[in-house]
Amino acid sequence: MSITGIEKLEFGVEDLPTCEKFLQDFGLQPMLQHWGEPRREFTTLSGASVVLYPQNSEVLPAAFEAGSTLRRMTWGVESPAALAALQQKLADMPGFRQVGEELECRDPNGMTLRFGVTAQQAVEVPVLPINQWGDVRRIDQASPVYAKAEPINIGHVVFFVEDLAATERFYREQLGFQVSDRYIDRAVFLRTQVRGGHHNLFLLKLPNRSRGLNHVAFTVRDIHEVIGGGIAMNKEQWSTFIGPGRHPISSAYFWYVNSPAGGAFEYYTNDDYLTENWQPRELEHSLVSFTEWAVEGGIDHDTRRQHKKTGAA
Repeated sequence: MSITGIEKLEFGVEDLPTCEKFLQDFGLQPMLQHWGEPRREFTTLSGASVVLYPQNSEVLPAAFEAGSTLRRMTWGVESPAALAALQQKLADMPGFRQVGEELECRDPNGMTLRFGVTAQQAVEVPVLPINQWGDVRRIDQASPVYAKAEPINIGHVVFFVEDLAATERFYREQLGFQVSDRYIDRAVFLRTQVRGGHHNLFLLKLPNRSRGLNHVAFTVRDIHEVIGGGIAMNKEQWSTFIGPGRHPISSAYFWYVNSPAGGAFEYYTNDDYLTENWQPRELEHSLVSFTEWAVEGGIDHDTRRQHKKTGAA
């Protein structure tokens, strides 16, 4: 299919200055703002963007949950021809309209989506190999230590959903997403392309949990940057949801930080790369199947040991 990945995330937030500081500390690059403009925009190294608006901004569509949260997400497509073909598939969807050169609609979970030709750029950054038994590639070089993270792109978004079957059907049938893995009667991992990283979208249905944002995830270079980014956020007094850790279902190393913009923001790396030969697995959703190991509360910047909570969060 023609969808390349996540191009933009637009948030409506209660506390714009606090969210602005969070994104800067997280390692996203601020864009030049025009005087008096009621929004703040940040980018990854690839050019994917995160935009903050006041919660009551008239620019944003209605929220699908209360409080600060994601209000609209834009998926990139590979060409104008692909966008034109997509228009025919989306024309009957709720909220469909054309906005300039982009298309907009709502998915069955109530999230407003836009689609436009991708403007992201390929990113070349130095990544030193990891030495393993029988596979020594890093010679006369030390592994890096990162003072903070610089996210490369927006890798995936995770939503709580109320109707898992209908939401999955929309992304598969209308947008051509591929199933990577599944938690039986609970969740599905989807990727935009036949060949690509383990997932760009994760849909999760939990008992007594209404629709909403769970987290957004940003790709970084390696496990060292996951840890360096998380420790840097700890230094700035942002609380860790969980991490560092490893997901056995995608092989990814992760660190989740609670976000004032809604949900959590995740650093991750080392996710599985899948092709047409991959056979999706159907697993029981459990602590073991989701997290091989994890540190609760993160690693303290000063002691370099597990962060110890001294009071209520």
